Amino acid sequence: MNSLRSGRKMMNDVNLEKCQINGKHSWLLDYYNKIQSGEIIAGQELKKQLDNLLNDLYSDDFIYDTRDAEIRIDFIESFVKHTKSPFFGQPFILILWQKAIIEAFYSFKWTDEGYRRYYGEDPPRKHLRRFKKLILLIARKNGKSSLASALALTELMIGNGGSDIVCSSNDDAQASIVFEETNVMRELFDPKGKRTHKNLRYIINLKNYSKIFKLSDRTKNKEGRNIDGAVLDEAHEMETNVIAKAIEQSQSTKDEPWFFVITTEGFVIDGYLDNELDYARKVLDGDIEDKTLLSFLYTQDNEAEIWQDEKSWQKSNPSLGMAKKVRFLKDQMRKAQHDKADRVFMLAKDFNIKQNAVEVWLSPEEIENNLTFNIEELKGCVGIGGIDLSENTDLTCAKVLIMKPDDPVKYFITRYFIPESKIPASKLEENDENKKYKDWVKQGLMEVHPGNEIDYSKITEWYVSLYKNFNIRMFKIILDRWGANYLARELEDYGFDTEKINFNKNNVSNPMKNLGEDLKSKLVNYNQNPVDIWCLSNTGFKVDNLGLIMPIKIEENKRIDGTASKILCYYGYNKYRTEYRDLVG
Repeated sequence: MNSLRSGRKMMNDVNLEKCQINGKHSWLLDYYNKIQSGEIIAGQELKKQLDNLLNDLYSDDFIYDTRDAEIRIDFIESFVKHTKSPFFGQPFILILWQKAIIEAFYSFKWTDEGYRRYYGEDPPRKHLRRFKKLILLIARKNGKSSLASALALTELMIGNGGSDIVCSSNDDAQASIVFEETNVMRELFDPKGKRTHKNLRYIINLKNYSKIFKLSDRTKNKEGRNIDGAVLDEAHEMETNVIAKAIEQSQSTKDEPWFFVITTEGFVIDGYLDNELDYARKVLDGDIEDKTLLSFLYTQDNEAEIWQDEKSWQKSNPSLGMAKKVRFLKDQMRKAQHDKADRVFMLAKDFNIKQNAVEVWLSPEEIENNLTFNIEELKGCVGIGGIDLSENTDLTCAKVLIMKPDDPVKYFITRYFIPESKIPASKLEENDENKKYKDWVKQGLMEVHPGNEIDYSKITEWYVSLYKNFNIRMFKIILDRWGANYLARELEDYGFDTEKINFNKNNVSNPMKNLGEDLKSKLVNYNQNPVDIWCLSNTGFKVDNLGLIMPIKIEENKRIDGTASKILCYYGYNKYRTEYRDLVG
């Protein structure tokens, strides 16, 4: 690197040892030196970006002028206050990594020669800011939204007059996070509203008429705006680049636009963030030339170091020990060691390690157990039903969850229903899946219905038969709302108490987690039903940004109806636990 620097025309007076550029203290060099000395632990992607920036200090394409950065840092630390507990009302003192980012983004300016070489046209009269876009990938709870809000308020108050600034995200609720925090900062800065005002549409600077407003996927007429600056929060949730593209196109007339993309890792595969990070990493590696993009990627170098070296956590959590508590991460680690869904969520949100779209839910050892029962043992018991209805050519599964006094085990009685069309007449038409169906029909585990459809009245008959033959009564029967109206009415005509729910993450996440824990603890007796084992083995799960999970097929042609009906039973058990346990005795 030294030979590279010495071979270039020096446009900036850099004193690396004293952390000075052009005779002024540099937060960027301060940050770089502390990482080089090991005082701050950083990942390879961040180190690569800092090395690139350090090389650019010696490039004759750029002048390093920190005045714009200094005035923004001074404004934030002098006038902006924190809005959240436990720091509410306290001055917003920037952490070193935050100062380094602000300095780097605002200080690199084009020289006339550099501008002419890069754009192929004559430069404007003033030296324009080099960077137009910042991608900040950082783990949750490190203060990224607060930093973005502070910068948005700063631009509103001391940026160019007449600027339009947007707070954006995938949906209006997420876009509101930065917008509302910016507004609280505004109220703490200007409590009497002498300089600023907020209405239902925007925040406005009454002196220079700059405005901050929201833009999300729900916003109408996203095109045709004239945006100077934008904060795009939680980009990992975006499947397309519609919002980002609308923002970038609206900045096309601006000499010095700014666009901050702040995010953690997420679970959308091949979405907007994946494409942005892929592009940013190619720029970092020099495979693509884009001198207007600045990326600070706070990432781990591998997953193993997370479990082996606590100090490595700082790579994805630069505010660890300050804004983010070490004990919080330790608590997350403990949970993650016992629950796969928690582990997937933690690795993505706390350490920025990308997770697959679908993860296998349970291992074969966690699924299988040696528990069996004779249905005669459950005579006179009270159960909770769960029915997963099929599409025309799919399985349908009806279950009953039963508990007995002084017994922690949950017993499952199960009946599968399948259309005759899924059972081929000749061996030539057989595949592995419907060959299994044939065997299970012979074993009496599945009931075959003529044609392509399930006769739902047969499900009602099965529940009635449990009462007639074994005096097993239903406390509740839970159905997926999809296609359940007719069956629910028929069950109710027979005196069953039914409840229809939407089979979505809000309703099934906790029941699915509870079922998983009970299966691991061998507290679920499904009588070694091979169809149940098959369905459980086919079950994967997806995690969302809030840590909620949903069952999903590992492969499209596999079936998980047995799992879904168990989850519906657990939903009923969780919701009516006290009443049901009172009935059980």
